[in-house]
Amino acid sequence: MLNNGRLISPIVTCSWLFKNIELKGLIILDAREKISDGTSLQEYIPQSRYFNIKENFSDTKSKFPNTYPSLKQFQNQVQQLGINHNSLIIVYDDKGVYWSPRVWWLFKSFGYHNVAVLNGGLPKWKQLNYKTVSTLSTPNWSVGNFIAKHQPKLITYFNDIAEISTKENYLILDARSRSRFNCETPEPRAGLRSGTIPNSKNLPYIDLLDGYCLKSKADLKTIFDTYQIEDKNLIFTCGSGITACIIALAAYSVNYNNISVYDGSWTEYGTLTK
Repeated sequence: MLNNGRLISPIVTCSWLFKNIELKGLIILDAREKISDGTSLQEYIPQSRYFNIKENFSDTKSKFPNTYPSLKQFQNQVQQLGINHNSLIIVYDDKGVYWSPRVWWLFKSFGYHNVAVLNGGLPKWKQLNYKTVSTLSTPNWSVGNFIAKHQPKLITYFNDIAEISTKENYLILDARSRSRFNCETPEPRAGLRSGTIPNSKNLPYIDLLDGYCLKSKADLKTIFDTYQIEDKNLIFTCGSGITACIIALAAYSVNYNNISVYDGSWTEYGTLTK
């Protein structure tokens, strides 16, 4: 999994983390949506630091959920987590593979690549009977020296989508369920219309999972091959930019490199168009 201290895969197994948890420079990030308010017991992988997507790593002033943060915000919040330019970052969540790919993609979109998702997350870790703790690590670390460098090719905005959807060398893949993509069930957000981005295709993120984990590389490659991708540029979308990152992670793991996430996804597109 490592070559000269650098991760060679965007995904690591729970057994690898268990064996390497004392590795120098390792930072473990918990990316679940919410942590305990003290009224309920939660479990964490030892040494975890909380990566608060909703509050610290999203533009909370935006009218759309989970909006991409500014470079300054991202860099500052990452530094507050004690992350340095040479840290080795492993990120997990409490659903398996759900929130954590968003964190992986955020780091990559800000120019940091020594980061990987824990396949299966906390559920798989517990399934293997590895130790958990009831509290996050105490924030007594020094402020990190992480420097963010924006990678614009990894993010797509609303103003790009109209033109992209007409180009033959682009393929837009939507991670929502088939019933939502086909407008058979309403969107979960109140007031948001049903619909799809023109010329997009459906790849439900759930199809890429085997229980709590991403499927094998062979199985993922077989799934992507059905979309006749060839050398197309891939744009991933979903409801609000979270599960699109699951497809992005899966695609990258099987060597598709021309990838981008439409950050606003259907929540933005469906609101701003008719």
